[in-house]
Amino acid sequence: MTIPDTNPPPHEQGPFVPDKQVAIPELRFLEGPQSRRFEFGRILRIANEFLRGFRRLHFVGPCVTVFGSARFTEDNPHYQLARETSALIAKAGFTIMTGGGPGIMEAANRGAKDVGGRSIAATIELPHEQSSNPYLDLEIPFHYFFVRKVMLVKYSYAFVVMPGGFGTLDELFEIATLVQTGKVVDFPIVLMGREFWSPMLDFLRDRMIREGTISAEDPDRLQIVDDPAEVVELISTVARERFGITYGPKASPRRLLLERGPAGRR
Repeated sequence: MTIPDTNPPPHEQGPFVPDKQVAIPELRFLEGPQSRRFEFGRILRIANEFLRGFRRLHFVGPCVTVFGSARFTEDNPHYQLARETSALIAKAGFTIMTGGGPGIMEAANRGAKDVGGRSIAATIELPHEQSSNPYLDLEIPFHYFFVRKVMLVKYSYAFVVMPGGFGTLDELFEIATLVQTGKVVDFPIVLMGREFWSPMLDFLRDRMIREGTISAEDPDRLQIVDDPAEVVELISTVARERFGITYGPKASPRRLLLERGPAGRR
């Protein structure tokens, strides 16, 4: 029996207000020092999330992570563009990775499935979150945002950023900061939706560079490309020339280590 989702659509949801009658572990975790027992338990849970993520994602192949708003519906042009672009990326041999929710995330996973590509998600447990989209070959749920964000970056060779809200901006600028500070090599960061993103890039150039808060070359790390075929060519070229990705043999799960492939095969 299927239990209906009684939550309103993402684009109709208001701000989240914590219910004081419901215990939310994250609130206590971020409220400063706790008992030694509590803190040690958090360490173990965080370590377990990292270990589980590493084991499950080790065999998914080179990924391209797609970010964007959960609030767009199927008839939105951004949804349609994300679906088309992700289909072409998947046809080029990359695994599509998202946060697993609706909107742009659903469109990206759906595009991969349209062409028989691999579609995976690192989802997050939230008290007000909607269910995962139905276009996933592999879903790995996480409790902590920062663990999930590591997984979305660690296994990806490029990032496609569609229009979105605070979460999308958070992910975009975290990756830009990692590239800027040399923590990761110059991975492609592609912004799709010129009309949406151009004002932000204008702010970076006209205000932040002028005030000296970023370097003159920093905005150039973000590339606006609206043509899906051009996005795929950019990602494929960088993957081959900069990272040496080929279509040779892939790593296989080892029975001795109780490892599982993307579809749960050992």
